[in-house]
Amino acid sequence: MSLLAKFDRYPLTFGPTPIEHLPRLSAAIGGKVQIYAKRDDCNSGLAMGGNKLRKLEYIVPDAIASGADTLVSIGGVQSNHTRLVAATAAKLGMKCVVIQEKWVPHYDAVYDRVGNILMTRLMGADSRLVDAGFDIGIRKSWEDAIRSVKDSGGKPYPIPAGASVHKFGGLGYIGFAEEVARQEAELGIAFDYIIVCVVTGSTLAGTIVGFAAQNRAQRVVGIDASGTPEQTRAQVRQIVDNTAALVGLGRAIRDDEIIINPDYAYPAYGVPSEETNAAIRLAARMEAMITDPVYEGKSMQGMIDLARKGYFPEGSRVLYAHLGGAPAINGYSYYYKDAEPAAGEHVASAPLFP
Repeated sequence: MSLLAKFDRYPLTFGPTPIEHLPRLSAAIGGKVQIYAKRDDCNSGLAMGGNKLRKLEYIVPDAIASGADTLVSIGGVQSNHTRLVAATAAKLGMKCVVIQEKWVPHYDAVYDRVGNILMTRLMGADSRLVDAGFDIGIRKSWEDAIRSVKDSGGKPYPIPAGASVHKFGGLGYIGFAEEVARQEAELGIAFDYIIVCVVTGSTLAGTIVGFAAQNRAQRVVGIDASGTPEQTRAQVRQIVDNTAALVGLGRAIRDDEIIINPDYAYPAYGVPSEETNAAIRLAARMEAMITDPVYEGKSMQGMIDLARKGYFPEGSRVLYAHLGGAPAINGYSYYYKDAEPAAGEHVASAPLFP
């Protein structure tokens, strides 16, 4: 039986997301492992979809039951999460207030006018720009926004950054793990590794709990994109423990079942390295799969580098969780204005094309 059977779910997605084999990318990074992608970037018709909707499906029933009329959340200027909270509010007919903090030291002239924040505004959310730096924890600006809704006579429903430290924030990616198991049975294959990007923590945490129920959590490799790995690991640990207890997993998750690789978040959250940009180009040129400089580009970089270093044994099947986020690339257009990569751009000192 599903660990999620007792929880209410409000459908925001199309249903199970496809698993796609990526043969050209597999060949381009050495051909010793086979790369697949689980396309959670294509999971919904709501504002280009993405991983946050899996989480919000289990949060919305609680928001409705609370009698709230306004969803209140927080993220960076190019937050995927605030885009999808705004989309959910529009779908439900609720109001939406989102705080957009200056989490990224990036100064493209149109950064606060394109991509995620553009769609957030199009959907009618009250998007409030705040000049504050990156932090995955609870923020005063968010608490102030919640209070402002109350002061104006509204009834807010608070959703933290990434929906991560919400009571139900980890449930959606338990569903992801259960979905993968069903698809493996249909495809007649099993994945040896699952690659998941991590910043605020609940996507990775839910995935770990879901695969722990299948006794293979150690096959889940988190690629940190926060640049604050100790804080992120502590938050993942907290969400794992709370979520495992909530669903009645029946055992504790061991520390060695929480794998977070910190090697690819440099130079900072939201700032792509030359290697990140090369990984983005490679995935686009090999498979027309678009990843972004903040999240998926860094987990793509990590997967490529680990494959080239032999981290995955030869013959392994590696499932890349594509969590969405492509709209953010619009705010980074200067990096990609030329058809060819900048001089010296590379992935792990290897050529872009083998």
